[in-house]
Amino acid sequence: MGATKTAHFTSKQNQIAIIAKALGHPARVAIVEYLMKEGVCFCGNLVEKLPLAQATVSQHLKELKSAGLIKGNIEGNSICYCLDKSTFGILYTYFSYVISIHEK
Repeated sequence: MGATKTAHFTSKQNQIAIIAKALGHPARVAIVEYLMKEGVCFCGNLVEKLPLAQATVSQHLKELKSAGLIKGNIEGNSICYCLDKSTFGILYTYFSYVISIHEK
């Protein structure tokens, strides 16, 4: 299998693809929904709410953070996570544009 050719696409296309890939797992969607509802949380809160091991939740948080969908701030010995609204703004703008094209 050959290497991906991301250089052949625009930075916006690559950015949307990275975000979409991060949202491509139901556990990550559940984490995003939890953060939408709660505003902020610690990894331990998510472990209590999801049927996943702590290490698995941490890996999903890492993927979401890497894509820019969440931010994490150190508070004591824990990390407090919240949504990164600017990245969701990018998604909103992108999908609004897609919808507006199809409405014409």
